Amino acid sequence: MPSERQPEPAGPAGQVLDRGATAVAHPNIALIKYWGKRDEGLVIPNVDSLSMTLDIFPTTTTVTVSPEAAGDTVTLDGSPAEGEPRQRVVAFLDLVRELAGRSEPATVDTRNSVPTGAGLASSASGFAALALAGAAAYGLDLDPTALSRLARRGSASAARSIFGGFAICHAGHGTGAEADLSSYAEPVPVPDFDPALVIAVVNAGPKAVSSRKAMRRTVETSPLYPSWARASRTDLSQMRAALHLGDLDAVGEIAERNALGMHATMLAARPAVRYMSPDTVAVLDSVLRLRADGVPAYATMDAGPNVKVLCRPADATRVAGALHAAAPGSRVVIARRGPGARLRTEAER
Repeated sequence: MPSERQPEPAGPAGQVLDRGATAVAHPNIALIKYWGKRDEGLVIPNVDSLSMTLDIFPTTTTVTVSPEAAGDTVTLDGSPAEGEPRQRVVAFLDLVRELAGRSEPATVDTRNSVPTGAGLASSASGFAALALAGAAAYGLDLDPTALSRLARRGSASAARSIFGGFAICHAGHGTGAEADLSSYAEPVPVPDFDPALVIAVVNAGPKAVSSRKAMRRTVETSPLYPSWARASRTDLSQMRAALHLGDLDAVGEIAERNALGMHATMLAARPAVRYMSPDTVAVLDSVLRLRADGVPAYATMDAGPNVKVLCRPADATRVAGALHAAAPGSRVVIARRGPGARLRTEAER
């Protein structure tokens, strides 16, 4: 089983300030989704969620405090970030500076190995890496729980990428400061369950409707959303029990119904939000055929057209072949459970 190193807390103020800090974080795929927020300003989800952090597609982010600079500089995959992506990073840096009692600008360089904005959890790995690197660069001494709470302010799914393996993000309770303190992620101990996750990237391009806009529209207009949110709480309880037992069939069945139910709420939004493409449906049909042939394989999807399939590691190659045959133009990769976010050492830079 892959090691699951937990994040290294940043040192005392000034310890890494001169050289900045570099963090690496991996995306996670939610087996129980959180779709919808009850506080958009604090990024508080409506329901609890549970995910598996992957061992592929890491994000590497370097934050360097630049006292002489006129303002923040943000680079994404080698190009200057503009518009909303830059605004989200700068707003997050403002939050870090407020917590640290600092005001100096920073230079941020982020490298994604996963397509951005395609429903492949790039915001999870991105803001988890930014939270860890930013906290270290500005001298914040945060434990993993506090880091997850900070990462959540960038993206609710990022709270879970602070941790390796399986993690739960609590929706919390109350409002304002009480909600902020009670909404955080923590690891879910699952020692003997290590499935494969086969990912069919049928479209790596940016989504026509962002997750943030789609969530808001779904919560505000979909008549199916309240029922799905209630059912999701039951799904979470049953998922935790299935993980404890290491029951792939139960885990897969729960994850699949939770994901398809989420997409149903979007289709019922007004106007509808439809992320599924013909290739998506073809891949989903291939998963049904695999099960009919006796291969335990179960689909899940985030807010995008790409499909992720839980299966036994021994079946991963066969599953990958079936997904590629269903959508020949797709890119298919095999993932396993991966590590939590970490700071790079001097020797690694």
